[in-house]
Amino acid sequence: MGHWWERNILEPGKLPLLLALTAFVVTFLVTRVITRLIRAGKGPFGNVKAGGLHIHHVVPGVVLTIVGGFGAVASDRHGAGGAVAAVLFGMGAGLVLDEFALILHLDDVYWSEEGRKSVEAVVLTAALVGLLLAGFSPFGVNDLSAAELQDRGTVIANIGVNFLFSLIALGKGKARLAILGVIVPLIAFVGAVRLARPGSLWARRFYGRRPRARAKAALRAYRHDRRWARPRRRLQDWIGGKPDSGSVRLSGRR
Repeated sequence: MGHWWERNILEPGKLPLLLALTAFVVTFLVTRVITRLIRAGKGPFGNVKAGGLHIHHVVPGVVLTIVGGFGAVASDRHGAGGAVAAVLFGMGAGLVLDEFALILHLDDVYWSEEGRKSVEAVVLTAALVGLLLAGFSPFGVNDLSAAELQDRGTVIANIGVNFLFSLIALGKGKARLAILGVIVPLIAFVGAVRLARPGSLWARRFYGRRPRARAKAALRAYRHDRRWARPRRRLQDWIGGKPDSGSVRLSGRR
């Protein structure tokens, strides 16, 4: 284990990335627990206000992201300064993306249906950073043997092919499959070979003169959404909390 840690985390300089990802996930989870307690009226927590103005946690998140980002650029990634900057950046990114929907809609949609976009943004970001962390890098590792270089080159080639499948899936309007497919190759392949979603770039380009293909794609998309909408909503509710019922946007609520 120590040899793997040295070769794949310390030597390539991935420790700051690991610290940033850990801080990102922990900050998001702690923030969601606190906001759900505030919403339920439990615990010692409350909304932060200054002169009657509600200070959203995206504000300190932006500050931490700026401090951590510039600190990372100015410091050595192998030193203590880089580690501290990575933690600050991860914490700031967690706070910012937890209110991604607020930034997107320029409205307090935290507990509305639109607020689910924040959870999706956090999950997808964590997945992509996890991919970068887990991936083999042929650079920054000393004294690699020919076999190790070949193995790492094979991995990189496979990632490149898988990335191509993910781009096709994205063009077919399957953003979630495209992003998750970067991590799990089979998902990207499935998204690439199946019919495109109606209205996607692929459908407009290749289904324009094929009415049967358009109809089949629409039927497949309807059945897919009907089958997976409820499980996806349950997972989002479990992670981020259930939105307020009967409301799309509730300004000023936490």
